[in-house]
Amino acid sequence: MSRLEAHRLGIRRGGRMIVDDVSLALEAGTFVALIGPNGAGKSTLLSALAGLLTPDEGTVTLDGQAITAMGRRALARRRAYLPQSPRAEWPIPVERLVALGLIPQLPAFGGLPAALAGQVERILAEHDLIDRRDQPATTLSGGELARAMLARALVGEPDIVIADEPLSGLDPRHALEGIARLRAVANEGRIVIASIHELTLAARYASHVAVMRGGKLIASGATATTLTSPLVRAAFDVDACVSNAGSPTAIVDFVPSPASAPSPSHGGR
Repeated sequence: MSRLEAHRLGIRRGGRMIVDDVSLALEAGTFVALIGPNGAGKSTLLSALAGLLTPDEGTVTLDGQAITAMGRRALARRRAYLPQSPRAEWPIPVERLVALGLIPQLPAFGGLPAALAGQVERILAEHDLIDRRDQPATTLSGGELARAMLARALVGEPDIVIADEPLSGLDPRHALEGIARLRAVANEGRIVIASIHELTLAARYASHVAVMRGGKLIASGATATTLTSPLVRAAFDVDACVSNAGSPTAIVDFVPSPASAPSPSHGGR
């Protein structure tokens, strides 16, 4: 059973603390929605958790071992990282792009083993990409590329999935399918942490939430007890009605202030 833990992380950029004294423990079988306003430090925290940057203060450990001490290949076999706004730089077929997620598992010589080829086929079907398998990745729409990149992150069945806005650019159907798939991954006993802006989806599918503002972690815990109207106000400076958090019927409905509410129309004049 995996455990990924950040202990008193501090990360500075340009003399400013982007991540400030953040401690967070991620347990196997949990799906943590990382939420907070733009500029809160979410992406920087996710990069540190993935072992892609070394914090100025504190440590990140995986099963008690400092993540910076792990070999790159060993780490890549255990965790997948999906960056914000991923890009396809080369016109390789979508099937090949997705198969790149298996590189840490491939033998030193030879082609793709039959068992791994089956994983690619399955993941293409799950992400509605079968009819795009031979299409150059550089010709995909933004939403199609987002699905392909999520498929690449999941194809190797990693113990830990770290995703930065994996639902960005997806239409409603594929956003629902994507977040349901992340919850299913956690239900299989793995760790998922993803930054998510759609709070209703976070309230319905995430088992836990972690909330950042101004580089600090201001709350974390089970979605059902943590994601509340006062918390939304504290994080985003907006009022919201939160109902049934942590259940399939959860809704986070934002309430406009009088100053921002639309003025009544005066038709017929």
